[in-house]
This record gives sequence, C-alpha cells and structure tokens, in this order.
Amino acid sequence: MNIVHLIAAVLALAGTVIGFFKYVHIFQLNSYKMPEQLKWTRTNPGKLLPHWIAAILAVIALLTHALPFLIISAVLLALFIPCVKPSKTAKKPLVMTPRVIRLTVTAVLLALIIWQFSFTAPERARYCFPALTFCLTPLLPVAANFINQPLEKHIQNGFIKDAKRMLRESPNLTVIGITGSYGKTSVKYFLHTLLKSHFDVLMTPGSFNTPMGVVRTVREQFRPTHEIFLCEMGARRAGEIRELCDIAEPTYGILTSVGPQHLETFRTIETIIETKFALADAVEAAGKGVCFVNTSNELIRNNLGGRTRTVSYGMDTDCAYYADNLRVTHEGTAFDLHTPDGTVLKDLQTSLIGAHNAVNLAGAIGMALHLGVTEQEIRIQLRKLAAPPHRLELKRSGNTVIIDDAYNSNPSGSKAALDALAMFPDCKILITPGMVELGEKQDELNTAFGRQAAAVCDYIFLVGEKQAVPIRKGIEEAGFDMSRVTVTHTVDEAIAQAYAVKTQQRRVILLENDLPDNYL
Repeated sequence: MNIVHLIAAVLALAGTVIGFFKYVHIFQLNSYKMPEQLKWTRTNPGKLLPHWIAAILAVIALLTHALPFLIISAVLLALFIPCVKPSKTAKKPLVMTPRVIRLTVTAVLLALIIWQFSFTAPERARYCFPALTFCLTPLLPVAANFINQPLEKHIQNGFIKDAKRMLRESPNLTVIGITGSYGKTSVKYFLHTLLKSHFDVLMTPGSFNTPMGVVRTVREQFRPTHEIFLCEMGARRAGEIRELCDIAEPTYGILTSVGPQHLETFRTIETIIETKFALADAVEAAGKGVCFVNTSNELIRNNLGGRTRTVSYGMDTDCAYYADNLRVTHEGTAFDLHTPDGTVLKDLQTSLIGAHNAVNLAGAIGMALHLGVTEQEIRIQLRKLAAPPHRLELKRSGNTVIIDDAYNSNPSGSKAALDALAMFPDCKILITPGMVELGEKQDELNTAFGRQAAAVCDYIFLVGEKQAVPIRKGIEEAGFDMSRVTVTHTVDEAIAQAYAVKTQQRRVILLENDLPDNYL
C-alpha cells in the first residue's frame, strides 16, 4: 500500500507542476486579471476535466473504500497524460518574468501546506491530499496571485514613482499620448516616422500600452536627450487611461477612435467614451498643448462637449485637417491633405493600404506640422512608412499577396480590412477566427462580420469550431456559396488550404485576427 501511495503521490505532484505552468501561461495571456482567468476556467470545462475527475474519484474512494489505491494510481496516470501533452497552439510562450517566479514560489508554499496532511492524516486518506493539489491546479495561479497582491502593488508603485520622477526631471520633454479603440498603434508608428528626422523621439514599443508597459519603457529606454515621448495608451476597463495620464502627464494627445472594443470588460459604450476622453481631459487640464481628435468618428464628434484644446482631423471637409482625393491600389495609397490655413498638400503617397490609413495619416501629419516638421520632410518620411507588424501589413510571395491584419480585430477594423481587400481585382480569400471581447454583442457583431465578408470574398476560412458559428451564420444568411467556406482548427492549417485554392488569378489572402491560446 505504501508503494502505491507513493506512486499516486509522485504522479499527482508531476501533474500539478506541469499543469500549474500551463495555467500560469493562460493567466499571463489574461494579463494576470483574475476575472478573465476565472471566466476562462468557466468557458473551458473540457480542458479542466482531468482535475474534476480526479477530485470525484478521490472523494468516492475516501468515503466508500470502493476504489483501492492501485486504481487511484492508474487513474492519476491516465489524468496525468493530458497534462504532459504539449499545447498545439502555443503562439506566445510563457515568459518567466519575476512576477511568474513569485507566483510559482507562493503556489509551491500553498501546495506544501496541503501536502503536509498526507503525512498526518489516517492512512486511507493520505493519498487524497497529493491528489487534491492536482485537482486544485487550475486555481493555484489565481490563489497565489491573490496572496501576492499587496507585494505586487508595492513593487509596481515603486516602479511607477521612479518612472514619473524620470519624466518630471526632463522639463523640456514633450509627451504625446495616443489612444483610441483602434488605430492607436498605427498612428504611433506613423508619427514616430514623421518626427524622428526632426526630433529625438522615444515611443512605447509594440503594444506596451498598459501602465506597467509604459513604466518599463521609461525606466529602461528613456534618456535626458529625448525631446518627444510617444506614449500609446490602451485600456480594457474604466479609469485606465486616466491612470496612464497620471503617469505620463501628456502635453499633447491624439484620440484616434471610439467604438465597441473590449465591451466585455467596459460593459457599455458610454464607459468606453468616458475612458477614452480622459486623454483629451488631461491635455485640457495641462493647458499647454492640444489633442487631435478624429471627428470622422461619430462617437468622438458627438461627445466633444465644451473642450477647447482640440484639433479635428478625418475625411470630412469641416475637419481642420482632412484627407480627400483618395486613390487606393495594391501598391499603396495616395491622397491630398487640407490644413487649417487653407494649404493643400497634394498627392501624398505611401505604401500603406486602406482608406482608414488616410484618416490615421491625417492625424499624424497634422500633429507633425503642428510641432514644426516641414512639408518636404513629411513627403520624404511618408515614403519610408511601413505598416506596423500585423496591422494591414502587406506581404508578397510569388503569385500570392497576404494582407496581415492578425494583431487584433474589432467591428470597425474588420470592416476597414475587408474594404482594403475589396480593392484588389483578384481571388479574395479571408482567414479569420472572428472577434472577441465584445460582451453580449459578440455573436451579433460576428454574424454581421460574416455578412460583410460574404459580400467581398471568394473563399472564406474560419478558425476554431466554437468561434466559427456566428460568422458562418452571417455568411449563410448572405447567400454565399457554402462550399467555399471551410472551418479549420488553426491559422496555419487555414493558410495551407488557402494556398491550395486553385485559381487563374493572383491570390490575395486577408489574415483578420489571430487569437492567442486563451481563446482557443
């Protein structure tokens, strides 16, 4: 019996360790947010099944003596195998940050507390406590994070104070905050390219748009010689833009858009509006600069209120800076830009595609002109512009063009991507898992996306059976030939099948969104 007990304990321990790092990985993808992690556990019962079975069998064995230790060991072995099996969708591996290490230490201490009872409990119950750690593995990261919260908050506050000190010690620094439901990363990259020939510019890299991402950028990359800091500001909850403004204290701002992004956490569009406009309010309160606002976006136009330190941009002729005479081809985009003083910058050319990028450029160019960059410098830098990674990034491979818009997706962004795809007179192929984090409207908006896709595409590949259902419904409602719709398990599988589509035309493949492991 002791040997069988030992076998069961070792298997339970191994399953706990391997399982723990899998669930920490999901927790990291969920930005260490407990509500998101708990929602993931509720919506993925199949992935937690081994743990629930082990719990039920252990309780039955303890209460009824119905299962000998040998059977429990065999069951634990069977349950352990799925934990060992590597993930097929590890697109973004677990990063062993100091926070993950602290979580691991706390989780080990919790497991040891449970394990100690295996040495003091009655003999028939001892094997249940190692099994209990295996059963509770999905909750260990959340429990460890809850215990660590005071420590994590103390560490974060220290980093924030240090970053704020560094910025305040540079009184000649101009901070430009950039936010919006979509388009903020693109505008940040565009503005960096337009400004860097004229100023020493620091920008938050990639999508470092959270408080700790901004703080890390400042502490690791900021130098006293920097003249401009482009600070991308993201938010998934009310108040987060205000928190970022408190750290960076922006003098200028750009509000690119307001729309139904992250509705699952914001709950209402009114909350999104209030959260995003916190940047314009911070610029207003600073009283030094202006906030460029995209008034072609209806929600921005209708909620400007009495704010006086704003400059409008967009595609409408009543905007201070507006783009018109737009020409979009598979080689890029050309347009004219009208400025507040009546000057027209004619035939501005860029390799970027999509009408929405002309709007983004109107804001970025307007800000650059406002800060003193010349028209000639702007024309030169425009030709150097490249799309940010995975945001309508154009790639060519033989007879195939790929429009990589895989970073993220939302109702406005997905429509803009389909509009860009429609510009190509070729065989148009869509690969998508659809949109997420849209709360109660998620199915409705994905169904509408399906109808939009049906009007543009020749072939459609949907990724993920669960995600495909509402999109497929919209495609079918639009009367699309369903023999040209395929559901795959992974994006790679969809890409391989898209390349296999037989056509006399050039293939143009739009990759619209690519969900991380915690959504698949």
